Amino acid sequence: MCGRFVSRTDAEIERAFALTRSQWRKDWTGFNVAPSTPVPVVRDLDGARQGVIMRWGLIPIWARGVPPGYSTINARVETIGTAASYRGPWKRGQRCVIPALGFYEWKHLAGGKQPWFIRMVDGEPFGLAGLWDRSVRADGEPVDSCTIITVPANLLVAGIHAKGRMPGMLTAEACTAWLEGTPAQARALLVPFPADLMEAYPVSARVNSPGNDGPDLVERVDLGN
Repeated sequence: MCGRFVSRTDAEIERAFALTRSQWRKDWTGFNVAPSTPVPVVRDLDGARQGVIMRWGLIPIWARGVPPGYSTINARVETIGTAASYRGPWKRGQRCVIPALGFYEWKHLAGGKQPWFIRMVDGEPFGLAGLWDRSVRADGEPVDSCTIITVPANLLVAGIHAKGRMPGMLTAEACTAWLEGTPAQARALLVPFPADLMEAYPVSARVNSPGNDGPDLVERVDLGN
Protein backbone atom coordinates (compact mmCIF):
# COMPACT_ATOMS: atom_id res chain seq x y z
CA MET A 1 0.00 0.00 0.00
CA CYS A 2 1.00 3.64 -0.35
CA GLY A 3 -1.10 6.02 1.72
CA ARG A 4 1.27 8.93 2.34
CA PHE A 5 4.36 10.22 0.53
CA VAL A 6 6.72 13.15 0.05
CA SER A 7 6.86 15.04 -3.25
CA ARG A 8 8.51 18.12 -4.69
CA THR A 9 8.23 20.37 -7.75
CA ASP A 10 11.28 22.32 -8.85
CA ALA A 11 13.70 22.64 -11.76
CA GLU A 12 15.65 19.55 -10.67
CA ILE A 13 12.50 17.40 -10.73
CA GLU A 14 11.50 18.79 -14.12
CA ARG A 15 14.91 17.88 -15.53
CA ALA A 16 14.86 14.43 -13.94
CA PHE A 17 11.54 13.60 -15.57
CA ALA A 18 12.31 15.33 -18.91
CA LEU A 19 9.32 17.65 -18.79
CA THR A 20 8.63 19.88 -21.79
CA ARG A 21 6.01 21.91 -19.97
CA SER A 22 4.64 22.06 -16.46
CA GLN A 23 1.54 23.37 -14.71
CA TRP A 24 3.05 22.78 -11.29
CA ARG A 25 3.46 25.33 -8.57
CA LYS A 26 7.15 26.07 -8.57
CA ASP A 27 9.41 25.12 -5.67
CA TRP A 28 6.75 23.30 -3.65
CA THR A 29 7.46 20.43 -1.28
CA GLY A 30 4.78 18.36 0.41
CA PHE A 31 6.17 16.34 3.32
CA ASN A 32 2.86 14.61 4.07
CA VAL A 33 0.92 14.21 0.84
CA ALA A 34 -2.41 12.54 1.65
CA PRO A 35 -5.22 10.90 -0.35
CA SER A 36 -7.83 13.06 -2.14
CA THR A 37 -5.42 16.01 -2.32
CA PRO A 38 -3.94 17.51 -5.52
CA VAL A 39 -0.58 15.95 -6.42
CA PRO A 40 2.02 16.62 -9.14
CA VAL A 41 1.89 14.08 -11.94
CA VAL A 42 3.93 13.43 -15.09
CA ARG A 43 2.15 12.07 -18.17
CA ASP A 44 2.58 11.88 -21.93
CA LEU A 45 -0.36 13.38 -23.82
CA ASP A 46 -0.55 14.09 -27.55
CA GLY A 47 3.16 13.39 -27.90
CA ALA A 48 4.27 15.84 -25.22
CA ARG A 49 5.41 15.16 -21.69
CA GLN A 50 3.48 17.26 -19.19
CA GLY A 51 3.70 18.10 -15.53
CA VAL A 52 0.12 18.47 -14.31
CA ILE A 53 -1.84 18.48 -11.06
CA MET A 54 -4.36 15.69 -10.39
CA ARG A 55 -6.51 14.48 -7.56
CA TRP A 56 -4.96 11.49 -5.77
CA GLY A 57 -7.72 8.89 -5.75
CA LEU A 58 -8.83 7.86 -9.22
CA ILE A 59 -12.34 8.81 -10.35
CA PRO A 60 -13.24 6.49 -13.25
CA ILE A 61 -14.45 7.93 -16.53
CA TRP A 62 -17.91 6.44 -15.95
CA ALA A 63 -18.34 8.01 -12.47
CA ARG A 64 -19.37 11.47 -13.77
CA GLY A 65 -16.75 13.21 -11.66
CA VAL A 66 -17.98 11.75 -8.37
CA PRO A 67 -15.44 9.83 -6.25
CA PRO A 68 -16.55 6.21 -5.82
CA GLY A 69 -17.54 4.91 -2.42
CA TYR A 70 -14.39 2.82 -2.12
CA SER A 71 -10.70 3.71 -2.00
CA THR A 72 -8.97 4.22 -5.34
CA ILE A 73 -5.68 5.66 -4.10
CA ASN A 74 -3.93 2.35 -4.86
CA ALA A 75 -4.38 -0.18 -7.66
CA ARG A 76 -2.95 -3.67 -7.25
CA VAL A 77 -0.71 -4.73 -10.12
CA GLU A 78 -2.41 -8.12 -10.15
CA THR A 79 -5.78 -6.59 -11.17
CA ILE A 80 -5.03 -3.41 -13.15
CA GLY A 81 -6.22 -5.15 -16.32
CA THR A 82 -9.46 -6.47 -14.84
CA ALA A 83 -10.67 -4.18 -12.02
CA ALA A 84 -13.57 -1.96 -13.08
CA SER A 85 -11.88 1.29 -12.05
CA TYR A 86 -8.48 0.59 -13.63
CA ARG A 87 -8.89 -1.65 -16.67
CA GLY A 88 -9.98 1.28 -18.86
CA PRO A 89 -6.99 3.53 -18.07
CA TRP A 90 -4.63 0.56 -18.39
CA LYS A 91 -5.99 -0.49 -21.79
CA ARG A 92 -5.98 3.12 -23.03
CA GLY A 93 -2.35 3.51 -22.01
CA GLN A 94 -3.11 6.27 -19.49
CA ARG A 95 0.00 5.64 -17.46
CA CYS A 96 1.54 8.35 -15.33
CA VAL A 97 4.35 8.96 -12.86
CA ILE A 98 4.02 10.69 -9.49
CA PRO A 99 7.40 12.24 -8.53
CA ALA A 100 8.45 11.31 -4.99
CA LEU A 101 11.30 11.70 -2.55
CA GLY A 102 10.01 8.92 -0.30
CA PHE A 103 6.91 7.38 1.22
CA TYR A 104 5.67 6.38 4.68
CA GLU A 105 4.60 3.01 6.00
CA TRP A 106 3.50 2.03 9.50
CA LYS A 107 4.91 -0.86 11.52
CA HIS A 108 2.98 -2.57 14.31
CA LEU A 109 4.98 -2.40 17.55
CA ALA A 110 4.08 -3.13 21.16
CA GLY A 111 3.22 0.51 21.78
CA GLY A 112 1.14 0.93 18.63
CA LYS A 113 1.85 1.78 15.00
CA GLN A 114 5.18 3.46 14.27
CA PRO A 115 5.68 5.41 11.03
CA TRP A 116 8.78 4.79 8.93
CA PHE A 117 10.12 6.89 6.07
CA ILE A 118 11.33 4.91 3.05
CA ARG A 119 13.42 6.39 0.28
CA MET A 120 16.27 5.79 -2.15
CA VAL A 121 19.53 5.28 -0.28
CA ASP A 122 21.11 8.20 -2.15
CA GLY A 123 18.14 10.47 -1.46
CA GLU A 124 17.47 10.98 -5.17
CA PRO A 125 13.92 11.51 -6.48
CA PHE A 126 12.09 8.60 -8.08
CA GLY A 127 8.71 7.96 -9.63
CA LEU A 128 5.65 6.17 -8.34
CA ALA A 129 4.00 4.23 -11.17
CA GLY A 130 0.39 5.26 -11.65
CA LEU A 131 -2.67 5.37 -13.86
CA TRP A 132 -4.82 8.41 -14.56
CA ASP A 133 -8.32 9.01 -15.86
CA ARG A 134 -10.58 11.91 -16.78
CA SER A 135 -14.16 12.01 -15.59
CA VAL A 136 -16.67 14.77 -16.40
CA ARG A 137 -19.01 16.18 -13.79
CA ALA A 138 -22.68 16.83 -14.42
CA ASP A 139 -21.88 20.54 -14.91
CA GLY A 140 -19.37 19.70 -17.66
CA GLU A 141 -16.24 20.24 -15.54
CA PRO A 142 -13.55 17.62 -16.24
CA VAL A 143 -11.70 16.04 -13.32
CA ASP A 144 -8.29 14.45 -13.84
CA SER A 145 -7.29 11.98 -11.12
CA CYS A 146 -4.75 9.25 -10.50
CA THR A 147 -3.94 6.10 -8.56
CA ILE A 148 -0.62 4.62 -7.46
CA ILE A 149 0.02 1.01 -8.47
CA THR A 150 1.21 -1.34 -5.73
CA VAL A 151 3.33 -4.48 -6.08
CA PRO A 152 4.49 -7.18 -3.65
CA ALA A 153 6.92 -5.71 -1.12
CA ASN A 154 10.65 -6.31 -1.22
CA LEU A 155 12.39 -7.58 1.93
CA LEU A 156 12.97 -4.08 3.30
CA VAL A 157 9.35 -2.94 3.06
CA ALA A 158 7.93 -6.35 3.99
CA GLY A 159 9.65 -5.98 7.35
CA ILE A 160 7.57 -2.85 7.97
CA HIS A 161 4.28 -3.23 6.11
CA ALA A 162 2.16 -6.01 7.58
CA LYS A 163 0.29 -6.66 4.33
CA GLY A 164 3.46 -7.00 2.28
CA ARG A 165 2.79 -4.32 -0.34
CA MET A 166 4.77 -1.37 -1.66
CA PRO A 167 4.29 1.20 -4.43
CA GLY A 168 5.66 0.47 -7.87
CA MET A 169 8.89 2.51 -7.92
CA LEU A 170 10.63 3.79 -11.03
CA THR A 171 14.01 5.43 -11.46
CA ALA A 172 13.82 8.66 -13.44
CA GLU A 173 15.41 6.81 -16.36
CA ALA A 174 12.80 4.02 -16.29
CA CYS A 175 9.96 6.52 -16.50
CA THR A 176 10.33 6.81 -20.28
CA ALA A 177 9.62 3.11 -20.75
CA TRP A 178 6.66 3.37 -18.36
CA LEU A 179 5.15 6.37 -20.11
CA GLU A 180 6.01 5.60 -23.73
CA GLY A 181 6.61 1.85 -23.93
CA THR A 182 4.33 -0.95 -25.00
CA PRO A 183 1.98 -2.49 -22.42
CA ALA A 184 4.39 -5.42 -22.09
CA GLN A 185 7.36 -3.10 -21.52
CA ALA A 186 5.43 -1.12 -18.93
CA ARG A 187 4.12 -4.22 -17.17
CA ALA A 188 7.67 -5.57 -16.85
CA LEU A 189 8.56 -2.56 -14.67
CA LEU A 190 5.91 -3.38 -12.07
CA VAL A 191 8.11 -5.47 -9.80
CA PRO A 192 9.53 -4.94 -6.29
CA PHE A 193 12.26 -2.31 -6.36
CA PRO A 194 15.72 -3.60 -5.28
CA ALA A 195 15.92 -3.39 -1.49
CA ASP A 196 19.64 -2.66 -1.51
CA LEU A 197 18.97 0.65 -3.27
CA MET A 198 16.59 1.79 -0.52
CA GLU A 199 16.71 2.74 3.14
CA ALA A 200 14.08 3.06 5.87
CA TYR A 201 14.08 4.67 9.30
CA PRO A 202 11.52 5.61 11.98
CA VAL A 203 10.07 9.12 12.02
CA SER A 204 7.82 11.22 14.24
CA ALA A 205 4.23 10.15 14.86
CA ARG A 206 3.29 13.68 13.79
CA VAL A 207 3.08 12.29 10.27
CA ASN A 208 -0.03 10.37 11.39
CA SER A 209 -2.09 13.56 11.00
CA PRO A 210 -2.47 14.76 7.38
CA GLY A 211 -2.69 18.30 8.77
CA ASN A 212 0.97 18.24 9.77
CA ASP A 213 3.63 19.17 7.22
CA GLY A 214 7.25 20.23 7.19
CA PRO A 215 10.79 18.86 6.90
CA ASP A 216 10.80 17.67 10.51
CA LEU A 217 8.46 14.84 9.47
CA VAL A 218 11.27 13.04 7.62
CA GLU A 219 13.84 13.40 10.39
CA ARG A 220 14.99 10.15 11.99
CA VAL A 221 13.75 9.49 15.55
CA ASP A 222 15.25 7.25 18.23
CA LEU A 223 12.90 4.45 19.29
CA GLY A 224 14.89 3.97 22.49
CA ASN A 225 15.86 0.38 21.82
